[in-house]
Parts: sequence; C-alpha cells; structure tokens
Amino acid sequence: MGKTLSVSLEAEVRERTGSKAADRVREQGRIPAIVYGHKQEPVAISLDAHDFVEGLHHGHRLIDVKIGKSKEKVVVRDLQYDYLGKDIIHADLMRVTVTEMVKVTVPIELKSAAVAKGTHQGGIIEEHSDHLEIECRAVDIPESIPVSVKDVGVGDALHAGDIELPDGVRLVGSRDTLLVTCHLVAAAKTTEQIEEEAPTAPEVIGEAEEPEEGQSEQQSG
Repeated sequence: MGKTLSVSLEAEVRERTGSKAADRVREQGRIPAIVYGHKQEPVAISLDAHDFVEGLHHGHRLIDVKIGKSKEKVVVRDLQYDYLGKDIIHADLMRVTVTEMVKVTVPIELKSAAVAKGTHQGGIIEEHSDHLEIECRAVDIPESIPVSVKDVGVGDALHAGDIELPDGVRLVGSRDTLLVTCHLVAAAKTTEQIEEEAPTAPEVIGEAEEPEEGQSEQQSG
C-alpha cells in the first residue's frame, strides 16, 4: 500500500454561486468546489473535471490547488454525486498542513477473495461497506486499506474493528461497522421441490347438485 501523493490542480475562482451558475460550470467540463478551513474565508472555485476525477481514481486525497498566484494544500472532505451516483457535481476541500491530523474516508480493498476459506465451503464473500473513516497526518493518507478475507469461512464476518491499520492511522468510525460476511450460496430448487412446497389448492365446495329430471316430480308427487 502506497502513500497518497499530492497532485497539483489549477483552479478558477467562481464569481457567481448558486445552482444555475454551478450548472454552467459543469457544462464547461468543470466541477464546482469550495475551499475552507484554517479560519480563513471560504473560496468558491472550479476544477477541471477530468483532472480532478483522474486524481481521485489514482488515490489522491491531498491536493495542491493553485488559486491565482497562491497555492493551497487541501484534502477532499466531501463529494456530492448526481442522482445516479455516477458523476461528481460538487467537492468540499479543506485547507491543511502536511503534518496536520485529518479525518478522511478511504476505500477498502478486498484481498484473496478468490481463495477465501468460505469459497471452498460452498460460500460466497459479500462486501457490505467499501470504506473506512480514519484519522492520520495529511501527508500519510493511504490510497486504500487492504482487507484480507483469506481466512473468512461460511458464517464468519469482518467488522471495522477487526482490520489492522497502517502505522499512524486510527479508526474513527464505529468498530462495529460490518464490512464483509460469507454465506452459503442458495442451491437451485428442483421442480419436485417447488411442487412439494406449493400450497395445496383448497377444495371448492360447490352448490348441491340439482336433482335429475323426474326425481323432483316423484318427490313432489
């Protein structure tokens, strides 16, 4: 696991804010963002969408943002996505120093899932959460946290508190957060089993049969 390296991005100051102004920024291939923290005034900026997303995909959480002639070192504090959960539509960036302790969310990376103990017992590994909330120095933010599931058997579970974290990294989220479980794969039912489990149709009690012609005449006579 490597350390997060700092990536440098050029920012443009947004003179106008609001939903309509933000939409125009996105139409230009840029992402609206806000830089705040260190008891300084927040600054509304925009970043090139391609460069910003590429940096995130490569595990960068520490960013050098150039605003005019000044440069701010920031961490990605929060991201907002569109209603499909696909595209980033806004970013919150917090000013930091490299030695400052920061709280961030980092992804977990499952290791040895294909050879997990449970898979040889007819089970399947299921991921319930794909990230951890941690605290560490800004310069030491890991790009991901490796989670080995090699020894996870059927019926076993891994929680956040079970994960060994790198030196200098502390878990700040709940230790009880469920990350991984292993359960048996449901076997396909045979036609016979389905028929046996199907509820029996209740017997329909119909109206009394009408007497055959002639019987009623004999009874009335």
